[in-house]
Amino acid sequence: MAPAITLAADKLSAANTGFMLICSALVLIMTPGLAFFYGGMVRVKSTLNMLMMSFISMGIVTILWVLYGFSMAFGTDHGSLIGWESDFVGWTGIDKADIWSGYTIPVFVFAVFQMMFAIITPALISGAIADRVKFTAWSIFLVLWATIVYFPVAHWVWGTGGWAFELGVIDFAGGTAVHINAGAAALGVILVIGKRVGFKKDPMRPHSLPLVMLGAGLLWFGWFGFNAGSWLGNDDGVGPLMFVNTQIATAAAMLGWLLYEKIRHGAFTTLGAASGAVAGLVAITPSGGAVTPVGAIAVGAIAGVLCAMAVGLKYKFGYDDSLDVVGVHMVGGIAGSLLIGFFASGKGQSDVKGLFYGGGLDQFWKQCAGVFAVLAYSLVASAILAFLLDRTIGMRVSEDEEISGIDQAEHAETAYDFSGAGGGAARTVPAPVADTASKKVDA
Repeated sequence: MAPAITLAADKLSAANTGFMLICSALVLIMTPGLAFFYGGMVRVKSTLNMLMMSFISMGIVTILWVLYGFSMAFGTDHGSLIGWESDFVGWTGIDKADIWSGYTIPVFVFAVFQMMFAIITPALISGAIADRVKFTAWSIFLVLWATIVYFPVAHWVWGTGGWAFELGVIDFAGGTAVHINAGAAALGVILVIGKRVGFKKDPMRPHSLPLVMLGAGLLWFGWFGFNAGSWLGNDDGVGPLMFVNTQIATAAAMLGWLLYEKIRHGAFTTLGAASGAVAGLVAITPSGGAVTPVGAIAVGAIAGVLCAMAVGLKYKFGYDDSLDVVGVHMVGGIAGSLLIGFFASGKGQSDVKGLFYGGGLDQFWKQCAGVFAVLAYSLVASAILAFLLDRTIGMRVSEDEEISGIDQAEHAETAYDFSGAGGGAARTVPAPVADTASKKVDA
């Protein structure tokens, strides 16, 4: 998936094929991990809706990817903007023995690995619009956004002939195509649909920090498949380098976030640790194949601090990014992508060198082109999609439904049922208290 890099190959490698199937499963588990991460961060009354906004992406995007998404992203290039290959439509023209060109894995394996990326990218957007969007409207938005934004952008960045691919923009595993894309989309949507009821007034604290930590742990675990798998094999050491750098940058970002948090707010919080880890994972995603382990420390630490600073901007500028998708994914993706222009060592996925390794600013300007083109396109296109849906079927639930709880309004369920525990406590606790009191009176 790295631009302008191919490996000579002419037959299937059982080792690489097995590795990529495992990586595909690891990337898939990131979406439930994201659901838990987001689900713990919202209030109790929105928990199920948050989980469902991620889970529904696994259903919708899977079908779209098979029908036409893979063809649009990785089919024959048309005008450097979009791909199309009739054999990829419905996967009807793909044989189980077909090998992905230039590699040692079947086309089916490459297609399903990329499917998992397509699934999690729109799910990332959901955290920004928590508590207030109709589930039907979100589902339709998923279809439109994947078709109009994600599939074309994936072709720009990773498809042979895509303009960013041909320019030499480095995005190893999704800094632009996934994180900036989703973060910019989140900003575009929330600018259209507006703030939650009570934003800046009511407390909107996470209802379950253990769920947040569980989700962050699953994301960290799955991210090794997300990143290391994106080299599509282990024949030259680049995949292992990416694996190592993923761990290093994530650790550095978590520590950077916590240090900033302690200095700025006086405490090391679990939410900060989880968010810092995710910020590091985001930042190393585009850059990990190009930097050294020391460079990974720098990328992670810088991203951790920048993202910790960025999450507070919503209060300054007045946009309601519920779970900090803009602050973590967009800002982290920008940081990781642009830092390639400084820290690329020339000893990883290619011989491209950044400024600190004697390569000047040539790669930095290429990274800027990719970053800001994807950001602008996704933000504008997403805002237009949200506007059209809002003016037709309506994007938001009613104010009463938002206040009472979107879980009950949209799903007819609640995340936690305390009726049994409450009833038992009410029956058994008062009796001993009353008995004790009467004995004291008698005495």
